[in-house]
Amino acid sequence: MLNKVAIVGGGIGGLTAALALLRQGIDVEVFEQAPQLKELGAGVQISANGTRVLNALGLGPAIERVGVIVAGKEIRLWNTGQTWKLFDLGAVSVERYGFPYMMFHRGDLHGVLVDAIEREKSGVLRLDHKCVAVEQSADGVQIEFENGSRASAPILIGADGVQSRVRARLFGADRPEFTGIVAWRGLIPRASVPASVKMEIGTNWVGPGGHVVHYPVRGGALLNLVGLLDRDDWRVESWTVRGSIDEFANDFRGWHADVQAMIHAVDIPYKWALFSRPPMPRWTFGRVSLLGDACHSMLPMLAQGAVMALEDGFVLARCLKTYAADPVTALARYEAARRDRTNKAVQGSAENAKRFHNPDLAHSAGADAYVSREWQEERVTQRYEWLFTYDATSAVI
Repeated sequence: MLNKVAIVGGGIGGLTAALALLRQGIDVEVFEQAPQLKELGAGVQISANGTRVLNALGLGPAIERVGVIVAGKEIRLWNTGQTWKLFDLGAVSVERYGFPYMMFHRGDLHGVLVDAIEREKSGVLRLDHKCVAVEQSADGVQIEFENGSRASAPILIGADGVQSRVRARLFGADRPEFTGIVAWRGLIPRASVPASVKMEIGTNWVGPGGHVVHYPVRGGALLNLVGLLDRDDWRVESWTVRGSIDEFANDFRGWHADVQAMIHAVDIPYKWALFSRPPMPRWTFGRVSLLGDACHSMLPMLAQGAVMALEDGFVLARCLKTYAADPVTALARYEAARRDRTNKAVQGSAENAKRFHNPDLAHSAGADAYVSREWQEERVTQRYEWLFTYDATSAVI
């Protein structure tokens, strides 16, 4: 019977898997390469299919303390500010899907998961453990770390992100392709948000060759701002490179005064290049498997990257519990349960990138017809309903 799982990567997906496994009575160790836990990134959107998982893990009250339940989402035109409703959320999301659509500072959601794991079992998270080698035998997996330590477990899960070392050791180096899109991000204190910008909803500004997203986080104390632009002169895939306000503003020169005001109110802007990776035909090899961005990284245009990792973690734990007598079969069933869905999300994210940056958005007349067509209720339902209605707690495994 399976008695222990090792997880490389202490992000949202790895921690969700760890907590779900502990709740299933399976011991776990999480190895994180960072020497200390700190707030990473900025905002993250978690739709009803993700908050369903968090509630199933008993985290409902905790996420309500740190997150924001938004009333809805809207589309605005890049230069005029013309507004269209995308969809209602808030009570509508709860009524339709059973759970809310929420916005978080990534560090706050990460902290909720860390605290829950610590309450479940102390000492699960091992910091300053950068994986450098993986070997497996008939009855287990051995992991070597840069600090010289070693660990072993019957099962290993690589939850170590887009540049996964576990994936590289299983399947070799990947070949990411630059999308031609550069992203900016930053946080704005509530007091500095322009009065004409709504804080109770999520907004997508769409324009020719770019789009801007903003929504409240940290209980509404901050506004998370992300700008994405077609640009081919920056190809660094890192979330920690600082840019300048002037460069950020220049990239969105000519955009609405609200957009420019938000950019100039950002505390510290960061920029990174977006790369795409084709869906993996398989991501499990014997006693080692992957989850989250390590096996199905996607562009941030569908707001499902973190949510897919939440679903992965919960379904993985269910499979390892159900097929505990045969962990290799358990991992195969986990991958089979998740592959088609995550691949569809990867594809949907790529399609939204083209939709948000369409050249028809350049002028008001063409934009009105384009938005009215692309974001009509029937098409929005087609793009999102299959995502929001999914139930990781009962999906066939």
